[in-house]
Amino acid sequence: MKFSEYIAADKIKWGGSKGLFFLPQYKFVFLKRKCEYWRLKNKLIFIFWRLIYQRYKIKYLMDIPAKTIIGQGFKIEHIGGIVINPKVILGENVTILNNVLIGMEKRGKRAGNPTIGNRVYIASGVVIVGKIKIGDNVLIAANSFVNFDVPDNSIVIGKTIVANKNATKNYI
Repeated sequence: MKFSEYIAADKIKWGGSKGLFFLPQYKFVFLKRKCEYWRLKNKLIFIFWRLIYQRYKIKYLMDIPAKTIIGQGFKIEHIGGIVINPKVILGENVTILNNVLIGMEKRGKRAGNPTIGNRVYIASGVVIVGKIKIGDNVLIAANSFVNFDVPDNSIVIGKTIVANKNATKNYI
């Protein structure tokens, strides 16, 4: 997929293109996309965008590495406190709120990084760790700790999984 297609999908997710650069969340995602695009095409241009992106990572207190794979339609609802491991894979149309950690488990049977599906809504204060798979159309409620696989069409509340075909309706 081309850079312009990712940006177009992100703009749709944000509800249009008017005044998006005034939103720090969108500006952050746009700079992340620039880094993704130039990372393999031109090292010099990548370094330029990476330096700008690094500044915004510090400014907005977020740590989403430039090499993290994120599908189109990515949205950050509230700025700050988001930490994502560089080896995590996020699907399309993922929405994240503030104070979210998506990271690696270093030992045990779940050693590794999460893979997150499409149309996933991750609320504030969520921690997702380990080599687990979060399915498509999943809502993870606030302050949940997820270190287990989550099937498609589910709502996670704490450590409880509730099946729901409309889990992300009106959220995504």
